[in-house]
Amino acid sequence: MNRTARIESSRGDHYMQALIYEGPQEMAIRETDKPVPGEDEILIRVAYSGICGSELSGYLGRNSLRKPPLIFGHEFSGTIAEIGSRAEAEGRWRIGQRVTANPLVTCGQCEPCATGRQQLCASRKLLSAALPGSNAEYVKIPAAFVYAVPDSITLQQAAMTEPAACAIRAAELAALKPSDTVLIVGMGPIGLLALQAVRQHGVQDVIAVDMNADRLQIASKLGARHIVCPGAGVDTLEEVKRLTGGAGVNAAIDAVGSGATRKQCVLACKGGGRTVFTGLHEEESTLPINIAIRNEVTMTGAFAYSATNFRTALKWIEEGRIGLAEGVIEAPLEEGGRWFETLLKQPGHVSKVLLIPGGGA
Repeated sequence: MNRTARIESSRGDHYMQALIYEGPQEMAIRETDKPVPGEDEILIRVAYSGICGSELSGYLGRNSLRKPPLIFGHEFSGTIAEIGSRAEAEGRWRIGQRVTANPLVTCGQCEPCATGRQQLCASRKLLSAALPGSNAEYVKIPAAFVYAVPDSITLQQAAMTEPAACAIRAAELAALKPSDTVLIVGMGPIGLLALQAVRQHGVQDVIAVDMNADRLQIASKLGARHIVCPGAGVDTLEEVKRLTGGAGVNAAIDAVGSGATRKQCVLACKGGGRTVFTGLHEEESTLPINIAIRNEVTMTGAFAYSATNFRTALKWIEEGRIGLAEGVIEAPLEEGGRWFETLLKQPGHVSKVLLIPGGGA
């Protein structure tokens, strides 16, 4: 009998193991109530649950949306464990079916939802913030947000759908042309996926920036033409100017979210350039607004993704256009707290950590 089976036999079917955020830099494995799906909901047995950068700031107590106690996790895949009565009547779902889910639960009725901008729904609720997340053996979500995983991809690959959708939205907002030069600052998971999304727009000239040389090597393999490592003493803006003959870039994507990187992205743009902010590390930043005005630099936020972006992400993963393979770590759920610390202090070559309830047993 494996470890998970032993746990279930000792406690019955009404409880589960979950990684609980209990306060700044405090994570603990606890036994908690197993979710019960409503009529329109599906209960998913979690196979993989990724650690997101936004959750790292939450772990530090710097994210106003994440208040303890809370189960983090919104990048996940798994198999259907239970189906609510109305969801079952649709005939689309079956027990054991491999699935992933869009964790941004929206109302479907408001003007943003009706016009394909579901991420701007005023009633939106995100798993791992307003709703319990996937760092647990089970997670429930309305059936309308569940997606069948194609047979040709693994559940590990499917767990990358949510961050890939974020990257696809950032690239979409950058309004790219194949002839553009694009700067991407931050080669964490979103930055690496954004690099691939940008390349899908036909862009050949991408400058990737990160403090971590290992992540820059991954970026180079994924198609970055130039890599810049400020951690090695290189001045990012001076190097961008050198690489562009002093002109600057057509578009810049900040996948970090610090005051310094946001400012760098604005200053790196040429006249008429576009900056997309997707990193959420710091709540507020000082920006060179007068320079942006004089150079007509467009600045926009990229929050999450539309339903179309999410479907595109799953399709692109199936077609091999986007995803993460190198630097992906699989770890038992009970080691989650240690991995939050590692990602904050010494991420090394790690591009994504996927937690596995039951340790993959």
